[in-house]
Amino acid sequence: MTEGGGADVTSRPGRAGHAPSTSPEPGVELTTLDNGVRVVTEHMPEARSVSIGFWAGVGSRDEPDELAGASHFLEHLLFKGTDRRSAKEIAVAVDAVGGEMNAFTTREHTAYYTRLPVGELDFGLDLLADVVAGPAFRPPEVDAEREVILEEILMNDDAPDDVVHTRLLESVFPEHPLGRETLGTEATIEHMERDAIAAFHAHWYLPANLVVAAAGALDHDRVVDQIASFLTDREVGSRPQRAAPFEPPRPLSVVHRPTEQAHVAMAWRGVAQRDPDRYALSVANQILGGGMSSRLFQEVREERGLAYTVFTAPSSYADSGVLVLYAGTAPARLGELLEVVGDVIDGLLTDGITEDELETAKGYLEGATLLGLEDSGSRMARLGAGLTSRDEIIPVAEHLERTRAVTAEDVARVLKLVLAAPASLSVVGPFEEDDRVLTGAVERAAARHN
Repeated sequence: MTEGGGADVTSRPGRAGHAPSTSPEPGVELTTLDNGVRVVTEHMPEARSVSIGFWAGVGSRDEPDELAGASHFLEHLLFKGTDRRSAKEIAVAVDAVGGEMNAFTTREHTAYYTRLPVGELDFGLDLLADVVAGPAFRPPEVDAEREVILEEILMNDDAPDDVVHTRLLESVFPEHPLGRETLGTEATIEHMERDAIAAFHAHWYLPANLVVAAAGALDHDRVVDQIASFLTDREVGSRPQRAAPFEPPRPLSVVHRPTEQAHVAMAWRGVAQRDPDRYALSVANQILGGGMSSRLFQEVREERGLAYTVFTAPSSYADSGVLVLYAGTAPARLGELLEVVGDVIDGLLTDGITEDELETAKGYLEGATLLGLEDSGSRMARLGAGLTSRDEIIPVAEHLERTRAVTAEDVARVLKLVLAAPASLSVVGPFEEDDRVLTGAVERAAARHN
């Protein structure tokens, strides 16, 4: 087994001239079609459902400034109808078999998926292929969905816990599309024309940038045969060329709101998706603020009663990453909260972790991985996300092995790499930019970096 390459694979001859299929792990098969679409499946003989996902390797970071929010706009529009089906016909067809259908947009990919009774595999593949490849982009539907997205933007702006994260990422990745909100802005959504959205779709929703993932009681060859005619009339296309963040993080962002609670978020740049240290960072995150036994949860909530919600979470991108910390507290207790958070971080950097913390964190991550693979939807998502984001499928056994191999020294190294780097602090509440508590917290973070 090698880092970045997954496990050794077996292969068998391709069908209808396609590249030979490979099996990254038992039950999983991968075929690259002649046109470049990658089809990956996992056979779950005991499942009564089948989950199918069409994954496009394009997200908000790949949009030009004037089209900020185009990927998310597409996520909405692709369910509004095709030349063969209206939006209502799509909804009725899925409801009629007790299924579910949805989509989501991230900074680096967009996914469209459905979960259906196992006997509806052919219907699900045909429906998603139609939705993804042939959206109608009818002008009245574009305008109607524009209003829906504008309402979504306003809703998020009314939620201070959303605003604090939006401003935080703007500070972590200044002047870079990774720092942009995936929804876009009111201005870009209002001015985005139907033809510009259609052109964005035509440019990126091409075979080289698409993955079809499915899991359930299915036959891989049957899925391949169903998808074989998908997008055969289009050029192969290419994947986005991305530039890594270049500006240093900004230290402080304050949004003055007369809220009853101060919403506080901190962030440090983390590790990229293919960085071997992502396993050590997952363990470190679990110890810092990833669960109920974490140091932040125990100290901030259980011991001090400073917050109802406190957590940390890492995210990884193609060429960068971020570790986010969030807590909400009474405005009068903001100083105490920031002091406690700083002490917890300093303690980890100075004294390291205990063996019990290491084993608890690794045990949690292993158990959560296994519990997360109990249904066809989660297994499909593992396959689709792995191929779209990293061009690999890491077998579950290998993933667990890499987590178990993390040592206390690995955790100490990655904590110093991440937490000792420049931090960004974002606060939403009844405060101003020159608030002494906030500027003091920034100075303390800067001292940790120096």
